Amino acid sequence: MAASKSELDLDVVGFGNALVDVLSHQEDDFINQIGSTKGAMNLVDAERSAELYDLIEERVTVSGGSAANTVIGVKSFGGSCGYVGRVATDDLGDVFSSDMTQLGIEHTTPRAPTDDPTGRCIVFITPDGERTLNTFLGASNGLTPADVDLELIARAKLLFLEGYLWDPPEAKAAMRYAASAISDGAQVALTLSDQFCVERHRPSFLDLIDDHVDVLFANHHEVMSLFEVDRIELALDLIQERVDLAAITMGADGSVLITPDGRTSIGADPVARVVDKTGAGDLYASGVLYGLARGYDLERCGQLGSIAAEEVIRHIGPRPETSLRQLAGKLV
Repeated sequence: MAASKSELDLDVVGFGNALVDVLSHQEDDFINQIGSTKGAMNLVDAERSAELYDLIEERVTVSGGSAANTVIGVKSFGGSCGYVGRVATDDLGDVFSSDMTQLGIEHTTPRAPTDDPTGRCIVFITPDGERTLNTFLGASNGLTPADVDLELIARAKLLFLEGYLWDPPEAKAAMRYAASAISDGAQVALTLSDQFCVERHRPSFLDLIDDHVDVLFANHHEVMSLFEVDRIELALDLIQERVDLAAITMGADGSVLITPDGRTSIGADPVARVVDKTGAGDLYASGVLYGLARGYDLERCGQLGSIAAEEVIRHIGPRPETSLRQLAGKLV
């Protein structure tokens, strides 16, 4: 879609599963008892979601979804954002849309009818800070190309696609449709989201990367799974050949930003206590994307990603509780 770079007035438009997150602290034994895979995103149906919800007494509820968390982070840095994601005409959908409006994030996706309820993600957080996601996709699963606001996409410097949304065929088509409609001078970014997601979609992810993706986000497990190798160095060599930029997180070892010309390593500052890893990767992406949208060098982009990730793992929930712009100081 034609638009001059001066008309790209949105730093990032996120594209993903619009969900309401329900967060609860639990012990490892609880995860084993309910039969979930610890540290993974487990897809559940409406009945199973209701069963799990009834098992927990203390909970924190907040609108979210991976790409939504990322654009909320970009906004906290002072960026301008839009979001594509489908919720229903129900109470949870009202909560989600109201949150986006209050945060100043443009969300124009048509609402689903009430009999196609808003999705929710029940997140169990174990004492090590690991999060186990049990996701009922609900209305978010029904996104189609017709739901995509092309005028919103055309205003984005970066279109950020969420790998979790790659499951439904219509949503997959919608993501490709949006990626084909970006303006001249804009870029497409993709997060692989989850190792199990990669295993489900490895060939089509590689096709998407080759066809549309300029910037790839992944953790070291996901990128090794993408190429079916057991050494991170092999995976890094392979991704270096496929995209303009790959931002790979390495846990306590920080992250590395890779271009065809070289690599930039970013150290991770020690965190006294990891409370909840929910959203760490999403917020890391927000810092890097904000930096890219503003034309910063890669080291600075990576540092912003680390600041955002380190903030969010210190407390419950996938959103920053402190202004990321304030935390970043002179870096922004």
